[in-house]
Amino acid sequence: QVQLVESGGGLVQAGGSLRLSCAASKSIFDIHAMGWYRQAPGKQRELVARITSGISTNYADSVKGRFTISRDNTKNTVYLQMNSLKPEDTAVYYCNFDTWTTRQYWGQGTQVTVSS
Repeated sequence: QVQLVESGGGLVQAGGSLRLSCAASKSIFDIHAMGWYRQAPGKQRELVARITSGISTNYADSVKGRFTISRDNTKNTVYLQMNSLKPEDTAVYYCNFDTWTTRQYWGQGTQVTVSS
């Protein structure tokens, strides 16, 4: 069994920064893409950022210019650097690993709360 372990969430004031990390408990050798999703109360889960094996990236319009996704294949780890945080960024953030098959892995979620 493989589990994704998330860390780095917490409480921060508006304008501050956080760095989220997500690492697989065991090595995964067929990862196609890694991504971060978030879900705020009363809203649907949305894609925040995604990075492929080719290092191409995409971001939600609401976070472009503020968030940066990166990956370390040797550690099976994905990161999300979040700068200039806003209260509307408050949500539970979930990491996701896509493989070259249909199998996916999901983290348990980490809470990010941005106060004004």
